[in-house]
Amino acid sequence: MLCPICNNKTRIKVRPDTVLENFPLFCPKCKQETIISVTGQNVVAVKKSENAI
Repeated sequence: MLCPICNNKTRIKVRPDTVLENFPLFCPKCKQETIISVTGQNVVAVKKSENAI
């Protein structure tokens, strides 16, 4: 899965039948955490988290 902020790879893999709601996605490259929702192959960034390192 790609980071919605910097478009680099994250460590999360998503299958076509995956459903995630309000999932905290952390990017090791830009050190940002984004809350996302995933349905199938559609990824929607809900909001940028305030708890970034």
